[in-house]
Amino acid sequence: MQPFTYTKATSAGDAVRAVLDGGPGTRFLAGGTTLYDLMKLNVEMPTRIVDLTGIKELRSIDTSGRDELLFGALACMSDVAADPRLVGGYPALSEALWRAASQQLRNMATVGGNLLQRTRCAYFRFGEPFPCNKRKPGSGCAAIGGIDRGHALLGGSEACIAVYPSDWAIALAAFDAKIDVLGPNGERTIALEHLHREPGTTPHLETTLEPSELILRIRVPATRMGRASTYHKIRDRESYAFALASAAVALDMDGDRVRAARIAIGGLATRPWRVPAAEQALAGKTLDQRAAREAGNIALKGAQPGLHNAFRIELGARTVAAALMIAKQRV
Repeated sequence: MQPFTYTKATSAGDAVRAVLDGGPGTRFLAGGTTLYDLMKLNVEMPTRIVDLTGIKELRSIDTSGRDELLFGALACMSDVAADPRLVGGYPALSEALWRAASQQLRNMATVGGNLLQRTRCAYFRFGEPFPCNKRKPGSGCAAIGGIDRGHALLGGSEACIAVYPSDWAIALAAFDAKIDVLGPNGERTIALEHLHREPGTTPHLETTLEPSELILRIRVPATRMGRASTYHKIRDRESYAFALASAAVALDMDGDRVRAARIAIGGLATRPWRVPAAEQALAGKTLDQRAAREAGNIALKGAQPGLHNAFRIELGARTVAAALMIAKQRV
């Protein structure tokens, strides 16, 4: 870990100005659960750190509104997961946080920082002698043709197939969440589905944020579909592992018939992956095992397997189908 200077911001505006003054080597520090790891691995080597933890207004949680739910970027994952309205009225959002990490990490990690966590691809995290375009642009991708069991089947490119790791973002994608950010030119709002980039030819550019922009809050539109929802996660071990496949599902039902569905999948793609074609295929249909499995197959259409991960196409389709049947029981 290389030396760096440290600044503690007292406001969001103060934090943005500090990053502008510090230049390209400056990083925001929220919970630190990702940044510290990557600094120890010399993946991240900031020359200056701007500590956000003293900005109290970014810790707010307000789920009392009729129109939307508000989560400050610095709200702890554990606090949001335990919010009574989420537990009862939006279980997919609560479950995505509970299943994301250990209690110790949830008490430190923030919901804004969680959206920006970087891939767990071993080639990215552990570096030389393995080439990685995320870590060193233009060097190549060791995962392509390598040990790719946990790598992406959707949204990859010839330059990168690293999986996007956040559970929380997958659930937010299913609920049409929006992100408010602050930069040198003031505030702007980004739809969650437009926050993350597919790798294309520039895998090191992971989001649409400008370097000095700070996430202020996450806004989720209130919906009656929240109650009939779930976040279903399949992993190698039950406790605190990253997803091999996951699905966030929300339903609006008329008896056994689907009025509308929302489906997003995780663990399988290079970014949060909403699947409108699968949603549309369910509209107007009776939701049974057959219809659920058909939606799962549609959700994985276009998946591109590598050497060791083809089994996750079937796993992903089954995960979507199981999530739909779980959500149906919550109507």
